[in-house]
Amino acid sequence: MRTPLIDRRDFLKAAGAGFIAAMAPKAWANTLGTDAVFATAFVKRDGSYGAAILSEAGKLLHAIDLPDRGHDVTFDPVSKRSVVFARQPGTFAVVFDHAGRAAPLTIASIPGRHFFGHGVFSTDGALLYATENDFDNAAGVVGIYDAREKFKRISEFPTYGMGPHELLLLGDGRTIAVANGGIETHPDYGRAELNIATMKPSYVLVDRITGDLIEKHELPPALHQLSIRHMDADQSGTIWFGCQYRGPGTDHPLLVGRAARGKELQLLDMPQDVLSGFRNYIGSVAANPAAGTVAVSSPEGNSLTVIDTASGRILATSALVEVCGVAPDGKGFMATTGTGEIVEAGGATRSEPDYVWDNHMLRIEQVA
Repeated sequence: MRTPLIDRRDFLKAAGAGFIAAMAPKAWANTLGTDAVFATAFVKRDGSYGAAILSEAGKLLHAIDLPDRGHDVTFDPVSKRSVVFARQPGTFAVVFDHAGRAAPLTIASIPGRHFFGHGVFSTDGALLYATENDFDNAAGVVGIYDAREKFKRISEFPTYGMGPHELLLLGDGRTIAVANGGIETHPDYGRAELNIATMKPSYVLVDRITGDLIEKHELPPALHQLSIRHMDADQSGTIWFGCQYRGPGTDHPLLVGRAARGKELQLLDMPQDVLSGFRNYIGSVAANPAAGTVAVSSPEGNSLTVIDTASGRILATSALVEVCGVAPDGKGFMATTGTGEIVEAGGATRSEPDYVWDNHMLRIEQVA
């Protein structure tokens, strides 16, 4: 059973307002302009950390400092603010606008919790949801923050699994999909993985208003060490997910899959040379609905692969050293690397001499 951190009536009042707004049709195209920027975390070559806004040409437009390494960024088109989350087991998230008009606001995790690096706003921007670790109970939770009250943490609900990583708000505005990686960690042991022999990854759908479990899907027992980590939704609403394998390095399990409501998880068959090139590690997943494609990156395998979402066919594979960040860009994808490169969809490459880029990148449509 979940233990709310505030009176349930207060939580439902805040969440219900967001739910009503979310149910009204509101496509991004109706609220945002056509220009885009990209948000990502970085490490400077002097060892300091931050988050950056990049132009479509890969030019650095704005940057903020972070106290430690960041991971992923989420954006609220209503308030026009982004939130960058600490890499696990980090205990901070930082809210910022893209022009530096307001000072960044730091969200601290509560005692007994740390962030897993990912979050998402409700459609109306009223609430922020973040994957977190209830580490003393080895349980995943989604922390809920009131964005209109300086991101005060107001409640949480379970992820019905262990080691939750990325989460998505689905098209109905109410259902949240969570990738439970299945790996137990505890900050007393840093990033050490404590249950590799018994891990149980899962993909779950949760009602964000009630916190109730809608669906839970686990991989077959033989694949219990295949940690589900990152996800994105294609133009049909199908969720594409990428995995990281914690079993023997000589194994080469399928690493990319699809999830559709009411159906079992489907792993995508791939040519062996493409699959082995990932080195059992998918670092990021990004869909391009306009092109009907999805890209998956592997910094371990120095590989970026583009897949046709309708057929599951491999369209292209590129070799990029330490590639991980990827986001839709026109009919293709922009990618960033741990060596500092920014690769545009057309293949042009640039770099900022003082920066190397972290795991994820988010495309943000500029407000008109």
